[in-house]
Amino acid sequence: MVKKLSRRNETYITLVALALCAVIQIRSGQFFTPNNLVDLASALIVPGLFAIGAFMVIISGGIDVSFPALASLSVYATTKFLLNINYQGGILVPILIALALGAILGAVNGFLISWFSLPALIVTLGTASVFKGVMQGALNSTQLAVIPPGMDAFGKSALFVAQNAESGLTSRMPVAALFLIATLLLAYLVLRYTMYGRGLYAIGGNEISAYRAGFSVKWIKFLLYVAVGMIASLAGLVRVCMMGQCHPTNMLGMEMMIIAGVVLGGTAITGGAGSLTGCMLGTILIVIVQNSMILLGIPTFWQGFAVGLLIIIGTGVSAMQVSRAGAHRAAKGAPQVSRTAKGVPQ
Repeated sequence: MVKKLSRRNETYITLVALALCAVIQIRSGQFFTPNNLVDLASALIVPGLFAIGAFMVIISGGIDVSFPALASLSVYATTKFLLNINYQGGILVPILIALALGAILGAVNGFLISWFSLPALIVTLGTASVFKGVMQGALNSTQLAVIPPGMDAFGKSALFVAQNAESGLTSRMPVAALFLIATLLLAYLVLRYTMYGRGLYAIGGNEISAYRAGFSVKWIKFLLYVAVGMIASLAGLVRVCMMGQCHPTNMLGMEMMIIAGVVLGGTAITGGAGSLTGCMLGTILIVIVQNSMILLGIPTFWQGFAVGLLIIIGTGVSAMQVSRAGAHRAAKGAPQVSRTAKGVPQ
């Protein structure tokens, strides 16, 4: 049991996160207070949703850097449209509109990548610029200081409130946390128990072998980017609701942080191997680093340095795992296509 755990990347990420938490607690005495833990959980909601989408793309052998721009465009268009028609209803209509726009924008990525066999990184770099251009040009985006009442009420609603007994500070756990839990559960079920999920891992392991095995590579890729567009749009809507305003650019640039968290969790950057457990653990580590530096008395401008260091470490670990797995297969005389066997989600 111990030997098996020692081989799993999730074990090391958990130990690193716990060690970091212990250091912060020793230095500040505030890390394990109820309100701080709730604040961290709240800060995880949007990165967690983004990470699920990024994880699914990476295990398929691709890289998506357009999801923050996609989320920004879809949620800005949704919010502005609802303000223009003076929408006074609940959160359901904004969710449906944002999901529909996310699916359409994601389909653009999926069509170019799957039907024209273009590199995912190049396509999503291009569409990210297109999405930003549409938002800033066609929609003439500016900060929306007011959002529809239904969205605002949803952002302020809480599952419960935690209070620090010493300081009296309180923090609320947003209802939006249920969206993260539901999306995580749905992704787990799809990846673990469906042929579509197995197809994603197979394509990431070896696309030609996946095609020969009977998987519809083009449709699997296309539907993947549609789903990722919807997840990203949901994350964008949650962020706007929780902030109580819509800023067109404050999600841009999050892609590197999210990809770093996914790779830190043990997802092979080349695709075909990784688990949702590791993905979330890596994202949690990034969130802890970003949100707890102030408790250590470290200036916030060091956040970029810390996240950049984690990106290098995560990419290095992923590269070492791929190299080690290749050497292990070569030693056993296994064919390269056996890489798909690693793709069973944990």
